[in-house]
Amino acid sequence: MGKSQSKLSPEQLADLQKHTYFDKRELQQWYKGFLKDCPSGHLDKTEFGRIYKQFFPFGDPGEFADYVFNVFDENKNGTIDFKEFICALSVTSRGRLDEKLRWAFQLYDIDGDGFITYQEMLKIVQSIYKMTGQMVKLPADEDTPEKANSVAYHCCTLLTFIFRNMDRNKDAKLTYDEFVEGSKQDPTIVQALSLYDGLV
Repeated sequence: MGKSQSKLSPEQLADLQKHTYFDKRELQQWYKGFLKDCPSGHLDKTEFGRIYKQFFPFGDPGEFADYVFNVFDENKNGTIDFKEFICALSVTSRGRLDEKLRWAFQLYDIDGDGFITYQEMLKIVQSIYKMTGQMVKLPADEDTPEKANSVAYHCCTLLTFIFRNMDRNKDAKLTYDEFVEGSKQDPTIVQALSLYDGLV
């Protein structure tokens, strides 16, 4: 977006309205807030992590913030400009299911190789539990003293369920098509994968 100015230009507004689900007023408000937090007009990984820490003071959001940052940083230059920020926010907050699934796939595909492995998904889910600390409640049927003490148990159970239902060719990795097909066929998978909803 170039050097930062206090308001978006008409051209910038028109471009952002084409690429987001926000109107002019919302875009100007988000831009004003973005510049307040990032006077340079760019957000680096450290600043991004600091913002997450404000929202999750009782957990450790560092790892999850790093993963989210990597998806927001579309051009992979190590910073997030306003356009990258607002486009990602638009998808995660107001996007259609297919857009949210594409975003989620990018989040879980940590190494960007086009596949989600069990280990990658495990890292994301563990980072969410680490970030939210005591805010995450186990489902009632798993809320026993033995199991409640084991986040690892819950993560592994969840991931085994997801992979069993999504990994059609049983190669221990999910393609984008497997991910989308599995998510659309079983709403409980989308719900399980929606752990990050509201965290971005």
